Amino acid sequence: MNPQNLKRITVAWACYIAASLDGAAVLHADISLPKIFSDHMVLQRDSRVRVWGTADPGQQLTVKFSGKECKATASTEGEWSVNITTPGAGGPFELEVTADGGGPKVVFSDVLVGDVWLCSGQDNMELKVSESLNAQTEIEQSKNFPYIRLFAVGDHATAQPLSDFHKVVPWSVCSPETVKDFSATAYFFGREISRQLSGEDHRCVPIGLIDASWGGTVCEAWTSRESMENVSQLVPLLKHWDETANQLTSPNRPGLLYNGMIAPITRFPIRGIIWYQGEANVERGAQYATLFPTLIKDWRKNFGLGEIPFYFVQLAPYRYNQKSAESLAEIWDAQLNTLKSVPNTRMVVTTDIGNLLELNPKNKQEVGRRLALAALADVYAGQLPTGTEKPGYSGPIYDTMSIDQDRIRITFKHVHDGLRIANDDPELTCFLICGEDKKFVPAVAKIDGQRVEVSSPEVKNPIHVRFAWSDTAQPNLVNSDGLPASPFRTDDFTLISEGRDF
Repeated sequence: MNPQNLKRITVAWACYIAASLDGAAVLHADISLPKIFSDHMVLQRDSRVRVWGTADPGQQLTVKFSGKECKATASTEGEWSVNITTPGAGGPFELEVTADGGGPKVVFSDVLVGDVWLCSGQDNMELKVSESLNAQTEIEQSKNFPYIRLFAVGDHATAQPLSDFHKVVPWSVCSPETVKDFSATAYFFGREISRQLSGEDHRCVPIGLIDASWGGTVCEAWTSRESMENVSQLVPLLKHWDETANQLTSPNRPGLLYNGMIAPITRFPIRGIIWYQGEANVERGAQYATLFPTLIKDWRKNFGLGEIPFYFVQLAPYRYNQKSAESLAEIWDAQLNTLKSVPNTRMVVTTDIGNLLELNPKNKQEVGRRLALAALADVYAGQLPTGTEKPGYSGPIYDTMSIDQDRIRITFKHVHDGLRIANDDPELTCFLICGEDKKFVPAVAKIDGQRVEVSSPEVKNPIHVRFAWSDTAQPNLVNSDGLPASPFRTDDFTLISEGRDF
């Protein structure tokens, strides 16, 4: 097997048949499967998993897995597919595809059955384990997690949806050699799940991680053009790119990364998705509030798996040079609105991670852990070891406001055992308040049981509150689990990014 060719496995064969008059006739047959299939892969457990590929037209095939077999016949175009039923978590198994009648055989070995997670986004998802905190120690310890398997999609932008990837780093066993160049966020997410669900040998639930990320890329590039064409607010964006003919293969052109890096696996069952993106869309927060939910709905539709879990990271504070300090806050606002409006989504807040001079914070261990908390509370709640409590996975999320004379009281969801001030700080920070003039000023904020009370001597008749409404905001409101509160606003004032389409 050629590792550079990876998942495109072709086996040629020749069978000679004696013929009384014409001597020998030579028959040839090829079997080919997409690059997502290989040794060491993980198949989604308790599922009907499609296995597909190409062979000679009319070729009859047998697919065997876990003691069962299915039959398929290649079409006149040479395409074939079958659905195999996978058991519960376990392995290793072999997946075997054989041409009937003594033909060639393709065998994938060391196949595990567990949960497959798609991990996508831009810079912060792309950042490698070798670039994270305590990199050398983390790399060395990865040998303890052989039941985590890694697959990486090569960068590729293309105008038409592909049926197979252009290039990949194939499925591999998690090890110091394979993990160092893999997505840190994805690895630490998978590792935390493995730690919480498994014994010392980590055999309980194999975890397959598919990294499809590309730094510096925008949300619309990861969304199919077909889905955006059906959203009126996104038509100006598409029109702009249609008139930009000199960048036909730009990775930021709408739909091109979806076509090259997501479309090829929409037939491959997954358990859920984690997403870390938004930096490249800063200054277009109002549009992102439409664009991001469109991506989620688009992917769910095209994978055909219903409202599969979609967990995403709210970006960390960072001073975006030459951009308004409110530009990042408007992306945060769009991400929060997505959490509230799109079912079965969870959001990780990272206002307490990293520093203001680092667009890509190195502490991906905590980001991955928080994403895993969402999965452990949702997907794996019934699979935690006996006696283990369902974890809290979210910091405080703004719920309601009420005005009481010269102050505003804010209530939150996900306070758990109460609200706290982090870092032993003397007072809450990053609250703003305004009156009828709509001019926000710094406010005094105090925890009042399960609420926060906000006021300012400068505003006698307040109407709205904003929290952490700046790209340099590093607020200190947390819940009893130590998880930070999401930035929010209670108003619906016009955003500075309104009308900015590209």
